[in-house]
Amino acid sequence: MASGERVNPVYRSISRPLTILGAERKLFFFAMCIGAGTFNLLGSLLGGVLMFLLLYSVARWATKTDPQILRFLLSSRRLRAQYDPSKFSPIAVRRIPHA
Repeated sequence: MASGERVNPVYRSISRPLTILGAERKLFFFAMCIGAGTFNLLGSLLGGVLMFLLLYSVARWATKTDPQILRFLLSSRRLRAQYDPSKFSPIAVRRIPHA
């Protein structure tokens, strides 16, 4: 290890996303609210359930793809001038197994 290098332990439980039934919490509640709104607007339980299931499946896919996708989508408009994916420079992360 180099003299200026610092090691910070990262525990898997800290970086685990908080999900409900496999979907990120905010996306799940969004799907639930839109399903309830569809039920109230159309007066159809089937329409509300179908809308919820459609948005729930999209939320599960988005969470599986990237748990922080909602944060990226909401902040991308504000940070557009600063974010350039073609200038991405990866950092090296080394996992050290603990004894």
